[in-house]
Amino acid sequence: MWSDIIHEFADSPSQGRVVRFLLENGFGVNEEGRICSNGIEIPATSVAKAIGSDRRVVDSTARRILDRPSLREIFLNMRVTPDLSRVAESLGFSVIIVMPKDANERGIIGAAIRVIADHSLAIRQIFVTDPQLSEDPKLVIIVEDPLPAGVVNEIRALPQVRQVII
Repeated sequence: MWSDIIHEFADSPSQGRVVRFLLENGFGVNEEGRICSNGIEIPATSVAKAIGSDRRVVDSTARRILDRPSLREIFLNMRVTPDLSRVAESLGFSVIIVMPKDANERGIIGAAIRVIADHSLAIRQIFVTDPQLSEDPKLVIIVEDPLPAGVVNEIRALPQVRQVII
């Protein structure tokens, strides 16, 4: 699905960068054609500066999104979820980052979660970066401390895993 959205903007690399940025950050577009995050407007100049573009490109991308019914529905309903990984330590949680060998392979999440469940750890948050949107896709699992030593080694030993970062 993401590749279809990106493909929609193949004729305009600059608008394609805007769309990719919106998707990577969970930003939407409101009915007025303004970029927003959970209903809060984000100035087009801020988006343009973040991606090294021009405000007019951001504005025209938002209008183009609204002009296409399939994209309109997606971006009007896009929502952001907080990423607790950067504050996990302060909250008393541990972060396990799993780098897959092939992010398109099925079963990576299930295998890692089975290891976590076998150790009776409470998962506070889990998310993945989409392999179509991220150059280095990963699985991020946030669990309550303490993290038993065997967990990391068991996840690292999974056949789908390239690297585990704690």
